[in-house]
Amino acid sequence: MKGAETVSRNSPVLYLPNHQALIDPVILLSQIYRFSTVSPVITEKYYNLPVLKWFLQRLGAVSVSDLEKGSRDTQVLKTITRSVYKVLRRNQSIVIYPSGQISGRGYEKIFNKKSAYHIVRNLPADAQIIGVRLTGLWGSMWSKAKTGKPPSLFVLLLKSFFYLLANLLFFVPKRPVSIEFEDITASAREKAAMGQKEFNSFLEVFYNLYGEETAFFLKHYFFLPGSKG
Repeated sequence: MKGAETVSRNSPVLYLPNHQALIDPVILLSQIYRFSTVSPVITEKYYNLPVLKWFLQRLGAVSVSDLEKGSRDTQVLKTITRSVYKVLRRNQSIVIYPSGQISGRGYEKIFNKKSAYHIVRNLPADAQIIGVRLTGLWGSMWSKAKTGKPPSLFVLLLKSFFYLLANLLFFVPKRPVSIEFEDITASAREKAAMGQKEFNSFLEVFYNLYGEETAFFLKHYFFLPGSKG
């Protein structure tokens, strides 16, 4: 983890991370909670899962319509921005993914997504904006790298439990993952004032600083040479 010292401890923070895999919100939140509390923005299909809802409510998670599936909620953008501002006005921090979905390639694309742009354009003056660049999960079973399709959370949870047991808990093959925090407050506000296209392009340049990431397929069992994914 790099750059955590740039995060303000005295004002609300808007975290804008890239989204490589289904598991990266868990990894990111676990690192942020080492020095601060934070509320994540979660799509309703995950927020409403019986097993997760209780936990997410206690995190102060904000539930929003699933934009990737084309929600019928025509007011979804207003709902997201209003919910985010409500959290920030309480002097609390929040995480939202500008892409709204996990990456389909080894780089991040925001396309024409609007939520982060609208939030930053009218962000409270005292809020800090932290860009989060996460690398290392492209090629994991939690990403789209192997099939090109979003993996099933339920299936992955079952697989993860099985792999933990098969690797005797302590010998699970480790994947190197890097998280970088960077204060982009001034630049993000400037680009948002210029327009949505300029703002989204700015974020893509930030996330893809190191170029397209090559998929890394890690073996699932410490005692076998193959079986990667």
